[in-house]
Formats: sequence, structure tokens, C-alpha cells
Amino acid sequence: MDEINRRVATSLRRLRREKGFTLEELARRSGVSRAMLSQIESTKVNPTIAVVWKISAGLGVSFADLLGPEAQATVEVLRVAEARYLWSQDKTFRSRPLVTNVPGHKVELYEIWLAPRAGHPAEPHPPGSHEFLSVLTGRCRLEVAGEPYALDEGDGIVFLADRPHHYQNPAPKEFLGHSLILYGGK
Repeated sequence: MDEINRRVATSLRRLRREKGFTLEELARRSGVSRAMLSQIESTKVNPTIAVVWKISAGLGVSFADLLGPEAQATVEVLRVAEARYLWSQDKTFRSRPLVTNVPGHKVELYEIWLAPRAGHPAEPHPPGSHEFLSVLTGRCRLEVAGEPYALDEGDGIVFLADRPHHYQNPAPKEFLGHSLILYGGK
């Protein structure tokens, strides 16, 4: 079992208990079945990125909170050869955490990749959250609350991310971008 999945299992169990949610209550809030939540907590399955997003929304926590704490170093080098990717079920979308769990900050940075002509729906982030998406290579069609935005290589967009949004790669070549999530303070 991969380290990220172990951290998700441990954090899910801890956060669920801290909030006083039963598996049934969290299933209702997140849209993830009770059975799946139980299997994730007991590290019997590897959850997809979509499932982890749904659970974090159901718990009302950031995605990084659900990934769990890592030992904090004053300097951390992220080697691509050692990267841990989170994949969509169909393997057409992947995300690599670059910056998460920074003490005192509610911000996350992800590298995101979409296969040619693929799409990926994103769960709304907690209330007041904003996202900045930049296109490193390829093209992206981003839909936010039903409104489409076409982005070319080098473009960026900032949007209120506490609503449904959808990434779409309309091109015949891969899309690579960065997603910076700023969580609203409360």
C-alpha cells in the first residue's frame, strides 16, 4: 500500500472521529458509500482522486488535510522520479501534490495532467476557496458553474472554486498545468 493511501486512511479515520461522524453520516455528506469509506479506512482499497475530493468536501476540510501530515522539513526537494501521483479511475487525469500542509497556511499547489481529449470533473472546494489554474503546455477548457473558459499555453485563470468545475483537454496533445488552491479563512 502506497504511503499516500496510508496517510489518507489514518487522516480519514481521525477527522471523521474528531467531527463525530459515523461512517453513515459521512457517506451521506460526501456521496461516497459507507462500504467504500470503511475499505479506505482499513487500507483495503486505493481511492481515486475523485473519491478523496468528495470525502474532503464531506468532512469540510482541505484536500491536504485528508492527505495527512508529513514531517515538515525546512527544505524539501520534490524529485520527479520519486513523485506520488493521484489518478482518476480511468487514468486520463492525474494530480501530483507539490505544496501541501504548510504550517500556518491554507494553500495547496498541484501539478495536473490530462490525456488528449479527456475531461475531469472537480468537486467544489470548501466555501470561500479560490483556485488559480495555469496552463504550462497544451490547452484547457475550464467550466466553472456551467460557464466555459478556453485557455491556451501560458494562460491562467482565477475563479471561486467552491462550486462545481470541470477540466477538459480539447486538444490532441497532453495538457499539463498547475492548480493553486487558496482556502477561504474562517
